[in-house]
Amino acid sequence: MLTDTFGRRFYYLRLSITDVCNFRCQYCLPDGYQCDHDRKFLTLPEIKLFAQTFAKLGTEKIRITGGEPSLRKDLPDIIDTCKQTDGIKKVAITTNGFKLPEHLPSWLEAGLDALNVSIDSLDTNQFKLITGHNKLNTILDGLDTAFAEENLTVKINTVLMRQFNFGELERFLAWIKSRPVSLRFIELMQTGDNATFFGEQHVRGETIKEYLLKTGWLPAIKDKTAGPAQEFYHPDYVGKIGLIMPYSKDFCQSCNRLRISSLGKLHLCLFAEQGHDLRPLLAENDADAIADRITALLGDKKVSHFLHEKLTGATKHLSMLGG
Repeated sequence: MLTDTFGRRFYYLRLSITDVCNFRCQYCLPDGYQCDHDRKFLTLPEIKLFAQTFAKLGTEKIRITGGEPSLRKDLPDIIDTCKQTDGIKKVAITTNGFKLPEHLPSWLEAGLDALNVSIDSLDTNQFKLITGHNKLNTILDGLDTAFAEENLTVKINTVLMRQFNFGELERFLAWIKSRPVSLRFIELMQTGDNATFFGEQHVRGETIKEYLLKTGWLPAIKDKTAGPAQEFYHPDYVGKIGLIMPYSKDFCQSCNRLRISSLGKLHLCLFAEQGHDLRPLLAENDADAIADRITALLGDKKVSHFLHEKLTGATKHLSMLGG
């Protein structure tokens, strides 16, 4: 089991397969994707070796991220490869869902267990303003299909922004009242290129938490492989709420995930100062050497992300690692 010097155990791998994204979200890529490297993303054999190595180190869950992972035509093969790895119990993806009705059947056939879709507004005009695309209705149609799949866990990711969607809280709550979905409000995080936007748009997640507790929502117990969200349920609602609050006290104490970038670098934290290149070891096809290197590097993992000190590390924008 991968354990760091602070006693945190790592059951969960976030695996980026591309940093390309076709959306232009205000908080991430407002000017669209700008390529600054050769785009030699991880190959399927490299992904398989990573999955096998992390599984041997105790990883039970792999989340496939981007950029936008569905831009890779071999995404079903990637899902299948991870799913067929001994020791991996859950395979998830995070997507903007721009072609969800078209893509979902092949993902399910490949063995997908969990689906996270980014929806930052339930208003079509506001959604287009935030993302640059008029795709909300397409995404919602795909979600209706996803909700019908009994063995598929569905979550919605919504980044809170003061002037864009903060006023939609009641609308979001009404939307999940009869839908079997976990809606996760994500506190806006400062990255290397959004300092001004962050200052104007940041909303404390604690504000939402206080409101939920006052209106009958109750804390829920979560699984060890779950993410950092504080989860809440309400007896009158089918859906649930998750709050991801990176600026809250002791947020990093529950850290249980590591990240591999689409270029084969290990990132010990979303806001680490650098990624550690593991690709030379992949070329040698030596799983034991990769495992030893990962274990050794874990000793350098810091106690916190230091976002409170406005230190954002090497993360220019969230598309680099998929959050």
